[in-house]
Amino acid sequence: MVVAVVEAYDRLARRVLAGPARLGRTRLVAVDGPSGAGKSVFAARLADALAALPDGGRPAVVHTDDLLDGWDDQLTFWPRLQECVLAPLRAGRPGAYRRYSWVRRAFLPRPVPVEVAPVLIVEGVSAARAAVAADLTLAVFVTAPAPLRLRRALHRDGPEILPELRRWHHGERAHFAADGTEARADLVVEGAPRLPHDADRYYVRRG
Repeated sequence: MVVAVVEAYDRLARRVLAGPARLGRTRLVAVDGPSGAGKSVFAARLADALAALPDGGRPAVVHTDDLLDGWDDQLTFWPRLQECVLAPLRAGRPGAYRRYSWVRRAFLPRPVPVEVAPVLIVEGVSAARAAVAADLTLAVFVTAPAPLRLRRALHRDGPEILPELRRWHHGERAHFAADGTEARADLVVEGAPRLPHDADRYYVRRG
């Protein structure tokens, strides 16, 4: 039987700030999980909770979808994240990356700065991959039933993406199985919880 526990985002925010900085002076939080599970929402609410703390400050949230060079770059974008964001922060310097436009199918010219700060949140499929484990203060895996995730993705992006989306789902399943991401996560979050709770202030984790 899976036990579900309701916990507060502000408590998790304090846990992050109390944790060790392993990416230079930065506490790196990775929010991973399959598409449509609720990763972006979780990352945004955790950022809100960090910003509300007296010693906090709003962290940057880097979405890995913004670093992909189209659908075929599902997992191979990582050197771009490493070179532009993680390596500079590890050395105590600010990073920057160019955001991919899924409309123009090209990277936009203006760089997005990522300052050296107490916390950085990286959200997206493979954000907590084994290659970055030594840099992480917290690894979160957000999950939800596959049919619901599919409906969410199609509602967000339109039915025309279905062929690419099915290929994407196959790729992420293979990655998570090989990487063991969920088993290594510090926190597994229900992206479609049944327990009643105030979703803006609380999340539901697997016990």
